[in-house]
Amino acid sequence: MSIGESGPSATGTSSSSRRLGAAFLGLLHSHVELFGIELQEQKARTVSLLLFAGLALVFALLLLVGLSTLVLIVFWDTYRLTAIIGLCVFYTLAAIFCAMRLRAAIFDESSPFHGTLEELANDRERLLP
Repeated sequence: MSIGESGPSATGTSSSSRRLGAAFLGLLHSHVELFGIELQEQKARTVSLLLFAGLALVFALLLLVGLSTLVLIVFWDTYRLTAIIGLCVFYTLAAIFCAMRLRAAIFDESSPFHGTLEELANDRERLLP
């Protein structure tokens, strides 16, 4: 065989490299599709969480105003100053508790794309000897 001729080994190498390229593109396509789906799910979850958190905050504030007014009306004649100080202490402790929980939630967040990362790890295990 001369140098210019292509034999069966050249055709086999070309076809196997095409199959490898196609398999890689198929794998990449499935991972990008999974990432997109997870991104949409995370977006919908975040919007839902923000909506319900906002509504809960509005109703909780209305409840606190109503209860605070009720406590002040009940104790206005006898323990006015004690009732005001008690409400201030309660609100301070509640604010500190919420701030600590918020800080813990911010720094302890799990990965939002767990499925994609898991699939990439599985593929790496299958491809490596």
